[in-house]
Amino acid sequence: MKQQILIGIVLRFLRSLSAGGVVLGTIFFAASLTPTLIPRTFLLQGALSGACFAVGYAMGVGWRWLWRYMQLPEPRGRLERWLKAAVLGLCLVLAVVFLWKTTEWQNSIRALMEMEPVGSAHPIEVSLIAILTFLALVLLTRLFILVIDLISKGADRLMPPRVSRVVGFAVGIVLFWSLANGLLVRYVLHVADSSFAALDALFEQDRERPTSPLKTGSAASLLAWEELGRTGRRFVSSSPGVEEIATVTGKPALEPIRVYASLRAGDTAGERAKLALEELKRVGGFDRSVLVVITPTGTGWIDPAAIDTVEYLHHGDIASVALQYSYLSSPLSLLVEPDYGMEAAQALFAEVYGYWTSLPPDHRPKLYLHGLSLGALNSERSTDVFEILGDPIDGALWSGPPFASRIWRQVTQARNAGSPAWLPEFRNGATFRFMNQNGPTVPTETPWGRMRIVYLQYASDAITFFDYHDLYRQPDWMNAPRGPDVSPHLRWFPIVTMLQLAVDMAVANGTPMGYGHVFAPEHYLKAWLAVTDPPGWTPENIDRLARHLAKRDR
Repeated sequence: MKQQILIGIVLRFLRSLSAGGVVLGTIFFAASLTPTLIPRTFLLQGALSGACFAVGYAMGVGWRWLWRYMQLPEPRGRLERWLKAAVLGLCLVLAVVFLWKTTEWQNSIRALMEMEPVGSAHPIEVSLIAILTFLALVLLTRLFILVIDLISKGADRLMPPRVSRVVGFAVGIVLFWSLANGLLVRYVLHVADSSFAALDALFEQDRERPTSPLKTGSAASLLAWEELGRTGRRFVSSSPGVEEIATVTGKPALEPIRVYASLRAGDTAGERAKLALEELKRVGGFDRSVLVVITPTGTGWIDPAAIDTVEYLHHGDIASVALQYSYLSSPLSLLVEPDYGMEAAQALFAEVYGYWTSLPPDHRPKLYLHGLSLGALNSERSTDVFEILGDPIDGALWSGPPFASRIWRQVTQARNAGSPAWLPEFRNGATFRFMNQNGPTVPTETPWGRMRIVYLQYASDAITFFDYHDLYRQPDWMNAPRGPDVSPHLRWFPIVTMLQLAVDMAVANGTPMGYGHVFAPEHYLKAWLAVTDPPGWTPENIDRLARHLAKRDR
């Protein structure tokens, strides 16, 4: 009896589905199985495919409604049944063919990223997960429609039917948005923020408080070791030592200076920035040859491969300073507090730059900016070009700039004709240059201007190349020639490609080093060589350093 009831419910649900919606949903489902930038697991692929099917289904239902609203002719009776059977059969064939090709498509990305090929993309598991995702979204949509109907029927007593429908729809939108954003999202983000904060406060047993007065967190420091946080303590204590640098470079070295002010250091970004400046002055950061102002990622993390590299290149005669602005990961931080990172970056730069410009030009370090991912975005925002024209900084290295980076986007759009969007050339290369795994397109002997800015980016990084315009037009980076780490099987599909790239952004850090959003030390080495131009480095010494960095940071 229970089985009969269950079968009856399933049959009624299947009969309630729109044939036009199923057709367009299947097309979206098939398109979602094609490769984009990052290899996907069957769990992620199933959820993505189910969501794409749901979007296509909704559009198909909308098209069917519009067709009927315009009172256009429709097939009836036996013809309608035959057409439905034929179309659904074609949908099944299309889905099976694309599921069969999925393994080849995923391996086309994995081969470019030097990953082991997968024997199967698990088409059955992908299909089941996609069905469950689709059903969940359909049920949620039907619940939304039910709420609208209930509100509209209640409003019918007070206003005309069409007005009540509009009111019901508006109230339903507000109600669902309030529940989703006000309760679910905020609660989840509050839990995430608390969890990340607790993680940041954890003490690692293998990290002891530094004894050198040149170290932030020491007894002489203005910043307490306990308040640096997990990311700050890791940054301060993980720099290469004097002996290690001297052994690798073959020249006398200094102890690199690293200053880090965590969220616990002050109530406001301004207070923390002032404290970071005083600490930088205390340890003699402005007496070094090079000074780097770093904007961390959302969690406050700083890629050791980026900073270790430049410290070796300058034999330890370098200082770096960073300011934490969040505990959340970069995507969550960008969602919850999009301007807070910019505020912190601007506060730190204003303090450091203000003091730096007060020093005699021939008795101050060269000043550079650096940021990775969300740090690159906020580092870009930290300064106004017009305010520093009279006394410009020496340059910047911004790696993995997010698609929202304003300067990066403007320079990319204004690139020289014929240069690809994934590795542009900008004018004569005097100020802006782009690099990837293979270095820059501009010859190394090309003269620089007063300020050197390098963007380090991989063509397979969706965080850099996602664009909301992908919804309705093919992005330029898909045009030939493509990046060395982009699958030749990648194709653009309206709506679907944007959803695929959005998923790729969420897993962009899951690639091997040197692809996606994970930057290799040897690529940082090429970028810092171009930006800071350290003297005395021969090709042989650079190769030896690259090998050492590869071992140290992997």
